[in-house]
Amino acid sequence: MNETILRFGYPETLIARYDHWLVLLRPDQPTLGSLVIASVSEARRLSELPPAAFAELGRVIADTEPALLGAVRYDKLNYLMLMMVDPHVHWHVIPRYAGERETEGIRIRDSGWPKIPQLGEALSLTPEQIGALRDWLSPRWRRS
Repeated sequence: MNETILRFGYPETLIARYDHWLVLLRPDQPTLGSLVIASVSEARRLSELPPAAFAELGRVIADTEPALLGAVRYDKLNYLMLMMVDPHVHWHVIPRYAGERETEGIRIRDSGWPKIPQLGEALSLTPEQIGALRDWLSPRWRRS
């Protein structure tokens, strides 16, 4: 696995695996259910990905959106491709909602709603919370 995937806590944060992508629970949660969709390649530019990765990304998103909608009841979903610190191709997937959401004893307010997500105010999950949220989200994945 590339260093970006490892930095986001793989394998403990793994939600779903595809040929070209992993869906990971984001260890720092600006909103409940925040994820990372990470390329398993060494690509550091979007243009370096093979065509098959782009085709499969449609499936990954088609699986992600209903899973998060069922889990978090988001109002909007933000896909952020920042790649400032973590160099390999990946997106931060941030469910957006008015107010707060709670599960597994974890309550998170979307403090940026309805403007930009406040990534700096994210809740840093403990290993136990990572396991609980991973186990809560993983069964919601239905492969398209």
